[in-house]
This record gives sequence, C-alpha cells and structure tokens, in this order.
Amino acid sequence: MINSKNKLLLAGLCLLCTLGINAQEKVIDRIVAVVGNNYILQSDLDTQFQQMLAAQEPVNENTRCKLMEELLYQKLLLAQAQKDSLEVSEGQIEQELERRMRYYLSQFGSEEKFAEFYGKSVEDYKLELKDDVRELLLEQQMQGKITEGINVTPSEVKEYFNAIPVDSIPFINAELEVGQILKKPMISPEAKKEAKAKIEGLRLRIEKGEASFGTMAGLYSMDPGSASKGGVYEGIQRGQFVPEWDAWAFKLKKGEISEVFETVYGYFIIQLIERRGEEVDARSLLIAPQVDASDMYKAKLSLDTTYQRLLADTATFSDIAARYSDDDESKNSGGLIINPYTGSTRFQMDELGQFDQTIAFAVDNLKVGEFTKPMPATTSDGKQAYRILYLKTRTLPHKANLVDDYQSIQNAAMSKKQQEAIQNWIKKKSVDTYVHLADDFKNCTFNNKWIN
Repeated sequence: MINSKNKLLLAGLCLLCTLGINAQEKVIDRIVAVVGNNYILQSDLDTQFQQMLAAQEPVNENTRCKLMEELLYQKLLLAQAQKDSLEVSEGQIEQELERRMRYYLSQFGSEEKFAEFYGKSVEDYKLELKDDVRELLLEQQMQGKITEGINVTPSEVKEYFNAIPVDSIPFINAELEVGQILKKPMISPEAKKEAKAKIEGLRLRIEKGEASFGTMAGLYSMDPGSASKGGVYEGIQRGQFVPEWDAWAFKLKKGEISEVFETVYGYFIIQLIERRGEEVDARSLLIAPQVDASDMYKAKLSLDTTYQRLLADTATFSDIAARYSDDDESKNSGGLIINPYTGSTRFQMDELGQFDQTIAFAVDNLKVGEFTKPMPATTSDGKQAYRILYLKTRTLPHKANLVDDYQSIQNAAMSKKQQEAIQNWIKKKSVDTYVHLADDFKNCTFNNKWIN
C-alpha cells in the first residue's frame, strides 16, 4: 500500500486541483464503492488518475486498483471519525480554505485570472470546496489518533537502516540547512495612535447607525480571513484565536459590539452574532498599525549591528538567533528554518525554491558557514522585515548513511512504524465497517481485505 500518511497529505494538496477539474465539467457519474455512509464516485478515481498522468507518474494496469485502495482507506478514516463523533469547526475549515486558496491564487497571479479560468469567483469556489475540506480535516484528525504516541528509539533507527539491502540504500540528493535571524520593525507610537483612532472612529459610526458592522468590515478591515465576508467568522472555538479576541467574544451578548482592544496583530472590534456553548459566530474588524520607512530603517540598523557581531565571531549564529530573532519558529531551532514538506531542517534545492524563492537565490552561492548581509524579507503574514540568512550545511549527492542522514532515516523508520499501525487498524476496522465495491473492482489485488 502506498504510504498512507503521505498519500493523505498529498490528497489535501491536490484537493483544489481535483475539485477544479470536476467544477469545469459535469459528467454522468456512478458510485464505485461505499464505506459506511460514504461513497466513492467514478469521477473521484478518474480525477486522481488524470493527475498522475499530468504529473508524468508511472501508471500500469493495476494503478486504478491502487488508487481505489487509497480512497477506501480515506473513506474508512472518515467513517470512523463519524462514529467517534470527531468534529472540525467552521473556523478550522475557513482557515484551511484560506491557506489553500492563497497558494492556489499564487499560481494564477490574481483573483481575476482565477475567475476567468474557472468561471466563478473565489468565494463561490470556496463554497464548493467546503464539504470536501471538512472531510479531509476529519480524515487527518482520525489518522492522527491512530498514530499518536508512536516514536522510534535510536536502536530502532539503526535496526531499520541495517535491514535495508545494500543495493537498495536510497540515493540522497544535495540538501541544505539554512538559518535566519529575522528582525521585524518596531511599530511607532504614532502609528499605533493613528490605527487606534481610526478603529474607534469606525466603531462610533457603527454605534450611531451610519453603517453596519459588516459594511465597515468589508470596506476597512485588514483581516484577510474575514474582510471579504463582512468580517464574519463562524464556529470559532475558545482558544482558536488570540486570547484578547476570545475574552471579548465569549462575554458579549448577541448583537453587542466590543470596545477597541489591542492584540499582536493590531486593534480589533468584534460583534457577537451567536454563541453555542464554547463556540461563537462573530464579526471581526482589524486595523493594523502601518510601518513607515523610518521603522524599517531602524530594523535594518539593528540587524547591521547583529551582522557585525557575526563577523567578529563573538557568538554563534544559533545563539544570536535564539536571543534576537523575531521568528518564533526558527529561533527555537537555533535559527534553522523548518522544511514544511518534511518537518526536518533539511531542504533539497527545489523544495527550498518552492518554499521561498528569495531564500534559494540568496544562499545558492554561499559557502557552508557563510551568511548574507541584512536583506529585505516578507514574513508569513505578509509583513515587511529584514533578515540575515546563514548556510549551515550543504551535502553532495550520496548514498544515505546514519551519520549524514540520521534525521531522514529516523523519519523513514517512524513512517514505517506508523504505517504498520495503520495497516493493523485497517484490518480491524474494515471488518467492522460496511464496505461495498462495484463488480469491476472486485478482482483487484489489494493489500488489505476490503470485502468480507
């Protein structure tokens, strides 16, 4: 069976493309499998097969059977998640949709080009995706329950590697480890004062009835997750947003508007639409203080000083990153940037380019141990900053070994152990769950027994 963990993640990444193909052309469909109360359509299978062809992946007479088994597994996860009453909130779904759409729009370049290609707006397209994203998040949550608590010891890693036949030891492409020290500009008191005055003015206009909260949020809010919907967030659970937002959302009465309050993102006001226990629907309006040129200049000056310390070799890059970097994720790993595709600190060059083309260009000509001068950067939330990049390691293409590739081998050993847990789970749950296959798939050679 194809690695189910990776396959499920790949399914998530391909979801937009999959539904995009289906959205463009409606065809006569049929149900080819049923798992619990969930069904698999012929179009689901056909779309995944077409994606393999488009990606020039090898296919053979058994490919559709393999794809069917992966879909059966995903639907079995969903069926069990439904039995266990697992839930995902509207807020989680919306955040996932926003994340995926940001990536998807980056491929088109603009919402206009996207709409031209699909013949519908981004919001209409997101609406079509919503149920599928809900199912995918439930499947991921269920898989997480199966594999939680699994880990591997160093002896298990060594045993796993030593069991690989010599002629099957994988060839590792060139990889890099890149660190950064990020400095975000300090917001001036004047910019904060201006932002607060603006949102207080908007709140006063809403209170006076000059305009609705939704209208004001649509026109002025700087919150990308809700501005296009008149500020509306649905199904937000306590702890999902910053504490200040929660504090107001869970004490307001229906229709009531909060006072202006400050968070790390800027100044907010919110209006409660409805509360259901520990879950709320609310309108949200954000005004973020704007960074001016002088703030950026001060951030650069601060990094210039850091750069001189690095040149003087008075402290290691990792120590300085841990103390002074404004990037919370990388500073906790000695400044090393985490590869979002693998969870490790190593990148292949093409992965680094996909993650951040600017970083890939900047470190391409660095020698191991060298670092760049302070350079402009854009943070994950779209804000401007400065950073110093550092090339910690660069490996040449080579056969895997326990010294240079321990982390990768550890990940592979962990994946194998998780896969074994998943296989055992499938054997147990496929017996307890109703599964029906169309006749033309009953002769498939599966890794698991799906028909009892």
